[in-house]
Amino acid sequence: MMNRDYGKEIDGLKEQIEMLKDLLSNYRNDANQEKENKPLKNIDRMDNMHPDKRLAELMKELCEKADQRDSTGAITYLGVYSSGGRQSNWIRNQVDTNNLLKLIESNTATKVLACIGNNDRLKIMLAILRGPKTVAQLVEECGYNTTGQVYHHLKPLLAADIIKEEGSSRGVYAIQPHRVQGILMLLAGISDLYNPKYTQGNWELD
Repeated sequence: MMNRDYGKEIDGLKEQIEMLKDLLSNYRNDANQEKENKPLKNIDRMDNMHPDKRLAELMKELCEKADQRDSTGAITYLGVYSSGGRQSNWIRNQVDTNNLLKLIESNTATKVLACIGNNDRLKIMLAILRGPKTVAQLVEECGYNTTGQVYHHLKPLLAADIIKEEGSSRGVYAIQPHRVQGILMLLAGISDLYNPKYTQGNWELD
């Protein structure tokens, strides 16, 4: 009876497994390369838009996902804001731009912008965003002469659920936690309207 060299057989199996791993890895690389080279239907991939490779890859993924959905586009964003002893963090991934455009069609965007698109309300909102304030503090910080002026502008902000009255004694106003993200992202959008340096793409008519 012939003695088997199990150690040698195991070594041989290990070599075969490594070969299979290499073949599988090459196959995946080829498949990924083919996928990357395959043109999208409606959206062009944007390569190397950012020096951070993670963000550059995220942009490519957004382009591919939006194209798969036959959407006009997608947005991913995250942020953090800390002020007045309070903090808000947010992450939203692959928000469909078709749904964002519907906010104009439904007049929702008009209503929101009409509510806060007033210099006095914006000043009050900024003061409260930096930390909860009493009406007396708002009169002083925002340069009003009477509390009546402040109450006049607080009313629509309260009705829109952008700010709230809090504290055991009441009379202290704070930004609603779930509105912080929207306010700052709206300001980020305004900033991009003024400064398009981070935008790439083709916006020319054929």
